Amino acid sequence: MKNPVGPVLRMGDEVDQIVAAIEDGNPDIEIEVIDRGAYVRIQGEDRVVLTEASLQAYLGTEYRIRSLENLMSSFAGRAITASDSITWESAAIRKAATAETEGAAL
Repeated sequence: MKNPVGPVLRMGDEVDQIVAAIEDGNPDIEIEVIDRGAYVRIQGEDRVVLTEASLQAYLGTEYRIRSLENLMSSFAGRAITASDSITWESAAIRKAATAETEGAAL
């Protein structure tokens, strides 16, 4: 994987459901799960998105995306947070988006 991005989660009861939510929310991206015993690295190339709605589909309607902070010990890439989602993206994606925006302004 050239530009892996995504969360690193401490092991817990919800990890399998979070992995499933990430896989479902990113159908066009190959998601790799690396189990290190005490933690799990979840990664995709260039961009991975996790929404509160996809988490709730697996963990119930009471689950909030901010609850992920308790499990996420680290991450790879740049994390962009919103009230209902987290997006991890690589520097390459950010540069491409910036260049596209600047080109459109000319």
